[in-house]
Amino acid sequence: MGEMAAVEDDLRVHDDFAASLEDLSVMDQLAREEDDAAAAQEVADGLDGLDRLLADLETRVLLSGEHDQRDAVVTVHAGAGGTDSQDWAQMLERMLLRWAERHDFKVDLHDEQEGEEAGIRSATMTVHGPRAYGLLTSERGVHRLVRISPFDAQSRRHTAFSSVDVVPVMDEADTEVVIPDDDLRIDVYRSSGPGGQGVNTTDSAVRITHLPTGIVVSCQNERSQLQNKATAMTLLKAKLAELERERREAELSAVRGEQREVAWGSQIRSYVLHPYQMVKDHRTGHETGNTSAVLDGDLDAFMTAFLQWRARGSATEGDGS
Repeated sequence: MGEMAAVEDDLRVHDDFAASLEDLSVMDQLAREEDDAAAAQEVADGLDGLDRLLADLETRVLLSGEHDQRDAVVTVHAGAGGTDSQDWAQMLERMLLRWAERHDFKVDLHDEQEGEEAGIRSATMTVHGPRAYGLLTSERGVHRLVRISPFDAQSRRHTAFSSVDVVPVMDEADTEVVIPDDDLRIDVYRSSGPGGQGVNTTDSAVRITHLPTGIVVSCQNERSQLQNKATAMTLLKAKLAELERERREAELSAVRGEQREVAWGSQIRSYVLHPYQMVKDHRTGHETGNTSAVLDGDLDAFMTAFLQWRARGSATEGDGS
């Protein structure tokens, strides 16, 4: 049903584009025949809307990967940079949440580990929405921030790094991963942060470590330990399924760039707030000076540029060049 809904949505956008194109063609012909300036202006205005529909169609065509249509599990980790990196991780978390909000995507925040002085050490969330995984793959990797540190008494410029990991949410049939009990270490602890009555007064939070791979997942947003454990197991299975898929494709090191050190030389994108303002993606070359808009979730241009860059790379590999 989910796949059918996605196809129907694609067809709707295509049909809207085709109908708008036909209407504008007829109106343009009338405007030329009657030398009607008002009609010509209406055609010009309509072309702007047509451009947006075309961009939407192009993005949908580029999202043709095996799991691009699925929901996404997103994890943000603070890296090198001390308190600044933890503050930066929280800024990245907010950026992704604002992006999801712009697209009317639903977000479940499963776990958030607060930093020692400010920000967060890590956060894990599931983003529910059409093509969420395909779009968010553009954010997977190390993000670098350059700014005047608000935590430096001498107001010096600091560089901080945080990483974003993205894996697809698998269907039940796809996540029948058999995990021996001996491969798991399950810890329970008291939830932190805001919560309803009973959430922060019992050891209901659950952390699961998959010993063979070292993958750690946590959940503390549910009211009971059983619910948190079930959600954490779902997250773990999604991560293991993604790991296995990448092994099969022999692309682990190339695709999962965020597994490199979260520090100098590994960033996919830089956000410079001082001495000038710029956000630049080092893979695609796309950049903008409107840093505040990007940090407020305006990521669509970066995502489109990434998808086009990825498609060019696939085409090059297919040509053998």
